[in-house]
Amino acid sequence: MSIWWSLHLRREAASVPLARRLLIGTMETAGVDPDVSYDLSVALSEACANAVEHGGDPSGSPSEAYRVTAYLDGEKCRIEVADSGPGFPVDRGRPPIRPARTDAEHGRGLCLIEELADHVHIGNKPGRDGAVVSFDKILKWREGAPLMAV
Repeated sequence: MSIWWSLHLRREAASVPLARRLLIGTMETAGVDPDVSYDLSVALSEACANAVEHGGDPSGSPSEAYRVTAYLDGEKCRIEVADSGPGFPVDRGRPPIRPARTDAEHGRGLCLIEELADHVHIGNKPGRDGAVVSFDKILKWREGAPLMAV
């Protein structure tokens, strides 16, 4: 069995815990191992926080939205967060992810996502403005989980 959902959220800080709670609730109901759920929820929070902070159009419109899509399909969960901001500055290929200084208050989100997920894709929407961060993780299931992969 597969589950997927998509949210269009306003670029407001209050949208981040909403997306996180929906993901955790979905995975808890499906029977995903709590440690895997936690890792994915932290990664999702980081991706959403980046979309809220950096994903607006250059005019700074406060009503600008971003999109979160999650797929739980048997053995894997895939999450995508896409915004309509300027995108990542890229000379060629994938944008560089640089570790933040230990005393920095910002700049750790993409590194955390890479540590918590199995596969990560970071890039820009083709042909228009906007960044896309997608990541996936192999799922582990609780004993007797209702949606456990066969």
